[in-house]
Amino acid sequence: MTRFLSFVLLASALAAQVPGGLKLGEACPHFSLPGTDGKPHGPGSSSPLLVVFLSTECPYVLATQARINAYAKQYAGKVTVLGINANDVDRHAKESLADMKAQAKGQGFIFSYLKDEPQAVTRAFGAVCTPDFFLFDGARKLAYRGRLDDSWQDPSKVRVRDLEAATEALLASRPVAAEQIPSRGCSIKWKP
Repeated sequence: MTRFLSFVLLASALAAQVPGGLKLGEACPHFSLPGTDGKPHGPGSSSPLLVVFLSTECPYVLATQARINAYAKQYAGKVTVLGINANDVDRHAKESLADMKAQAKGQGFIFSYLKDEPQAVTRAFGAVCTPDFFLFDGARKLAYRGRLDDSWQDPSKVRVRDLEAATEALLASRPVAAEQIPSRGCSIKWKP
């Protein structure tokens, strides 16, 4: 069995183990979380919505955060983007709101970046790693949960832009591809 197939099977198994994990077609959980801008943010209810679970330290996030921000710029006014960091700050101090603010400022994030300190929202989504992508349609039903693209580590090697393809299908009122490859990343740092 190839390493990639092993990873896909492991990620699928992990996703299946998260209680209350969202399935395609299910509604976005309602939430209000504090952002790095000092304001509370939630899913709203008009345009499509991308919720992406992030981290300040995860190498997978650090390698893709510029592409995530580029996605937010590309779809500004068409798709609302919210980043959520749920990592436990008691055991991972660099996942604090202050470090998130530094990350957002350093990267020039144009999207709201939120802290899920109690981790309840993250558990409701069933997120398992960072980054983990959840794309909802305008009615806030889950349309896509998968990877950003086919080369997390090297943007010059990207050949397949899964999230972008799903977004384009959604915006054009076409079906989103049924095959959705799980995102690859660092495990979420859960509280004990």
